[in-house]
Amino acid sequence: MLVKSPMPTLTPKQLNQIHAQLLKNPQPFLLNPLLGLLTNSATPQNALVLYNQMLHRPSSHNHYTFTYALKACSLLHARQKGLEIHARVLKSGHYSDIFISNSLLHFYLVGNDIVSTCQVFDSISSPDVVSWTSIISGLSKCGFEEEAIFKFSSMDVRPNSTTLVSVMSACASLRAVELGKAVHGYILRNMDESNVILSNVILDFYVRCGSLASAKYLFVNMPNRDVFSWTTMVSGYAQGGSSEEAVRVFQEMVEVGEALPNEATIVSVLSACSSIGALSLGQWVHSYIDSRSDISVEGNVGNALINMYVKCGHVSLAIQVFNKLICKDIISWSTIISGLAMNGQGVHALQLFSLMLVLGVPPDDVTFIGLLSACSHAGLVDKGLMFFEVMKNVYRITPQMQHYACMVDIYGRAGLLEEAEEFIRQMPVEAEGPIWGALLNGCRVHRNEKMFERIRQCLLDTRGVSIGTFALLSNTYAISDRWEDSSKVRDAMRCMGLKKMAGSSWIEVEPSTNDQDNPDACYTFAGK
Repeated sequence: MLVKSPMPTLTPKQLNQIHAQLLKNPQPFLLNPLLGLLTNSATPQNALVLYNQMLHRPSSHNHYTFTYALKACSLLHARQKGLEIHARVLKSGHYSDIFISNSLLHFYLVGNDIVSTCQVFDSISSPDVVSWTSIISGLSKCGFEEEAIFKFSSMDVRPNSTTLVSVMSACASLRAVELGKAVHGYILRNMDESNVILSNVILDFYVRCGSLASAKYLFVNMPNRDVFSWTTMVSGYAQGGSSEEAVRVFQEMVEVGEALPNEATIVSVLSACSSIGALSLGQWVHSYIDSRSDISVEGNVGNALINMYVKCGHVSLAIQVFNKLICKDIISWSTIISGLAMNGQGVHALQLFSLMLVLGVPPDDVTFIGLLSACSHAGLVDKGLMFFEVMKNVYRITPQMQHYACMVDIYGRAGLLEEAEEFIRQMPVEAEGPIWGALLNGCRVHRNEKMFERIRQCLLDTRGVSIGTFALLSNTYAISDRWEDSSKVRDAMRCMGLKKMAGSSWIEVEPSTNDQDNPDACYTFAGK
């Protein structure tokens, strides 16, 4: 009797002895179990060794032999060997076997060969649920979500939970709300509600489609929730602009203890703290991280902490985190450089950039946005122009709209409005809203009404102009007592369906004695 547990520890010599012994009596019912054990062992290449030996005698293999061999090829990413097996299957007449066909589907999907996957699927006369699930999953993962949904609509067998996970994922990617709801309805009627994987993908669907109310209802009523359920809600609220709700869910997660937050959860809640400037909450999250031995302040977590501290205006703490990072990647450097720039420490930002180059870390496009912003706030026009040219000519980075906007802002803040306007004219791309907004701000600061009038029409005719830029235009007219012009801008905003939201912010206050242990008692919402 074959025993499974010792197989991974067999030496090559022992394997050869077993092969030799079994090949004396080459029957598939003896060899296939061994082939399966080798395939599932730590060394699946031994399965292919046995498979090659089995091919020497026609009586030693059957259709199950090919399924095990194909699985070994999938595990080893042995494409050439898999193609060879596929060819042998076609020659041997086993191509109509559903188990072999499904193994071929899996083999090609592992190699991201969606064309061959579709060809194999189309050759199956009666696909079973495994076949349908494989093709739907493969199409969805390879970016062919519409084709995946079309295949699902063509299914003539009952889907299983894995099929539905792939379909819901495709609906989420396409933001196909109505179809996703229909699939959800089918799941409610036909599937087990305790399947947490399926529940999580439905939750993710509603979050990605912006239906946070539906996501919350589903989340609250889930019979089983894991770390992915909680993380989906935290990140969904954070990315959907409900940062305070993201923080609340994270706090509840920690208090309830149903699942331990992972790195993705922590990065999401730190992003939420950054958005509302909740320094005390961010520090509370930082202390929670320090209390966890399995999470370190490195990588994404470290970068998120740096971003949180600079967004909350606490540069010294951001620098402390940055200095403690063992591995500083380009995101770490770009975040701290941009953070220093936005907090008025442009010279320090440039010094860090020099250190970054000394350490051999190449900058990217985001790094240069931070550098140009630093030059703008520090009034370093020549250095800003130098960095812009270095970015293009040395690092071969194509300037994006943000880089152009930074350059216009550099000129505008320095009062070089004519140079800024000339820079815009020489841009190889059409200027968008942020560009004109930067120039408009320069005109406002330096009281250049003549240029102000010239760019007014450009703003009205340009795409991508933000509500804030139009509000700036209107307010500038109002400051100059040009109320009629200010009113015209507001009317134009209404015609375009733009509405300036009332200003609001989060401010931190000293907690009372009774609130010392409550991390959210030290900030409050201030509306206008």
